[in-house]
Amino acid sequence: RAGVVEGDRRWTYEEFAQRCDRLAHALINDLGIRPGDRVAYLCGNTHEMLEAYFGVVMTGAILAPLNIRLSPPELRGILDDSGAGVLIRHPDQPDPQHGVRQVVMGDELEALLDAQPSQPFERATIDEHDPAEIFYTSGSTGEPKGVVLSHRALYLHAVHSALTLGITGDDVVLHTIPLFHVNGWGTPHYLTGLGGVHVMLPRFDPAEVLALVETHRVTRLYLVPAMAGAILAEPSLDARDLSSLDQVSIGGAAAPPSMIAEVEERMGCECICGYGLTEASPQLTKALDKPGEPRSRERRSTTGLPILGVELRVTDDHGAEVPRDGVSPGEISVRSNHVMTGYWNRPDETAEAIRDGWLHTGDVAVIDTDGYVTIVDRKKDLIVSGGENVSSVEVEKAIAAHPAVADVAVVGVADATWGEVPKAWVVLHSDAAATEAELIEWVRDRLAHFKAPREVAFVDDLPRGGTGKVDKRELRARG
Repeated sequence: RAGVVEGDRRWTYEEFAQRCDRLAHALINDLGIRPGDRVAYLCGNTHEMLEAYFGVVMTGAILAPLNIRLSPPELRGILDDSGAGVLIRHPDQPDPQHGVRQVVMGDELEALLDAQPSQPFERATIDEHDPAEIFYTSGSTGEPKGVVLSHRALYLHAVHSALTLGITGDDVVLHTIPLFHVNGWGTPHYLTGLGGVHVMLPRFDPAEVLALVETHRVTRLYLVPAMAGAILAEPSLDARDLSSLDQVSIGGAAAPPSMIAEVEERMGCECICGYGLTEASPQLTKALDKPGEPRSRERRSTTGLPILGVELRVTDDHGAEVPRDGVSPGEISVRSNHVMTGYWNRPDETAEAIRDGWLHTGDVAVIDTDGYVTIVDRKKDLIVSGGENVSSVEVEKAIAAHPAVADVAVVGVADATWGEVPKAWVVLHSDAAATEAELIEWVRDRLAHFKAPREVAFVDDLPRGGTGKVDKRELRARG
């Protein structure tokens, strides 16, 4: 059977492996790459990107996928920071006008591969602690930093994820999350290791997602809330045969319980939430039901339980673990064999992030008596209004439950009386209407009055980074 599918093209695992070997030969023989060098890729979810996950790292070089949504100056900054020796880019991506040697996918790359020896590449001797990949953070907290992931971190993340989720070689995964960011869930590693089927999707389109699920009998989808919302709004949804789907996993941002319920009811499969960080390869939690206990949609709507191989705690400002009462907030910190080695050439920032062996995430959460974690905000996004802490996520969930609302983000804005107050940025469904006063009153009916937004701005869309997360820094800048 095909191991990799893209459009009307198919590759068996044998053919896939041959292409990875030829890529490795080309990097060494023609492009002058040596172990430890960085090889940058600029493309969407194409078969070439999947091949890079293996062909690059088997040489001992380090793969550096680039975000296709970045501007040329941002790309040049990352190429400079990483010191990339070569850039392989898709022809639909603009030339970043950098002095790095480039190879363009299509005729140029294929000619290079065709010229390589047919025998398997003799793998380099690689220490498991050597860097395998560098993924640059989205820059939502400042200048992008390169997260260094070792071979050991990546293969243990694959083992931990596959065992936690029950992945098998019978699974068919549609790659919706961009593979240029580690929030592609590290799927290439565990799915390839088990011999499952990769269905490539160069650019996300909700109608195409549904068509591919039906055509290729996809079993698992990984989405961010914006993607899930787009699929639920797609007119062809109810006409599609989605009976092959076993599970939809939503991560990257908080998903309201109403979204989890709608996905399960309309797509006919289990829907769970999850949480991870680029710095953790990335998965840390999954909101799975507990074996032997009744199924609970409420639990599946939380941030979840730590996956196998992850130790997680929620601590206050003094480092003490908060009570497991579901209401006391604290910062999530984790330790695991799949946490990053550190930030590329940034020892001070590495030392700030990893202290005493614990990765401090900057995410604020509560934890209940059964160990289920629920993120309530990023530390930087927590709104302090008149001395009261307001969770932007909590307010977003309340607004998202309004039937007219398609998308929402809440940030804190300066206020002369209260220090800062919540402001909501709202996208309405195309066929719906709502007023500012109506949405404010909607929240006041569901939450404490001080949590309600003081202002609602209606927009056509929200600014997002490469993985679909809302860029709240930009919204705060708008005021």
